[in-house]
Amino acid sequence: MKLTLKIFKFIGKLILGILILLLFSGICYRLLSSKPIPPGKLVNVNGTNIHTRIDGEKKSLPTIIIEAGAHSNTDMLHWLAEGLKTQTRVIRYDRDGKWFSESSNRNNISPEFYAHQLHELLDKIGEKPPYILVGHSMGGPYCRIFRDLYPNEVEGIVFIDSSHPEQWSRLAQKELVPKGQAKLLTIGSILADLGILGIYNKTLGKAPYQGDGLPKELYGRSQSLTYNSGDVYRMFLRENELTNDVLKRAGMAKGLDSLPVLVFTATEQYKDSQKEKYRKSGINPENQVQLWFDMQKELKELSSNGKQIIMNASHSSIITKKENADAINKQILLLAENIEKKK
Repeated sequence: MKLTLKIFKFIGKLILGILILLLFSGICYRLLSSKPIPPGKLVNVNGTNIHTRIDGEKKSLPTIIIEAGAHSNTDMLHWLAEGLKTQTRVIRYDRDGKWFSESSNRNNISPEFYAHQLHELLDKIGEKPPYILVGHSMGGPYCRIFRDLYPNEVEGIVFIDSSHPEQWSRLAQKELVPKGQAKLLTIGSILADLGILGIYNKTLGKAPYQGDGLPKELYGRSQSLTYNSGDVYRMFLRENELTNDVLKRAGMAKGLDSLPVLVFTATEQYKDSQKEKYRKSGINPENQVQLWFDMQKELKELSSNGKQIIMNASHSSIITKKENADAINKQILLLAENIEKKK
């Protein structure tokens, strides 16, 4: 009995010692390690620094504004910006609280808040309409809200595998972040703030490159920020809370009439592991893909001047692989040139 107690005490002290060592190492790591440097510039919008990247010179074509998806950032939009900047001005930014942008820490943020903040950002950096809005994934609904609030400033919208206002009610997935994953994100935010995730990434868990075609240095920067900032995880959780309201507000937006609209739809919606998970739940993944295609078609039909293009890509590689981005950029520039010709 005494031997058993001694063993338990020894194990307890060992675990406590390891935890103290991890905590001390994490704090030292946060104090001594260099933080990722924002590749763009921080623009003060009503007291909040918004990370903004401006590429290309203003020419006769409309300025192109790219909205990233929910868990995305300006680096994910690299090939789109690279392919467009030689022909016109391209603006990309991290929404309030995302990645390199500060959080305004406002309570009860409305879906319109982001559109108003973007509008003020554009005014602050001296940009003038007309604009073509380009939205990937959840960036699509944000584009719809912006156009609904500022219809006279938008001359075209491009949806890239865009979210649909009714996707949660029509697809098997009912939320952006499942409850179990939300708990892990909360834990992740604490571990990142303590520096423990940063140490793990530096010493044991160096993740292999998974950039889907993005330059490695961009993927590395995103990984570094993820492991070093609890704010990244907290923004994921905040976006999860806002998603339903954003989708609902986008669904309430007025029709696009004859506004030029491009819809790019990816064919590879689910990985094999996701397909297997659906099958075990009694859901046919092929039916889910068809529902997605139906909703993409509905986005095209928001305008009498809509066009849909099917692309052999996944939800992410549709923009992160250069050849896919090049194909999209070609169509965007054609759209911009047609808009310019009609003036």
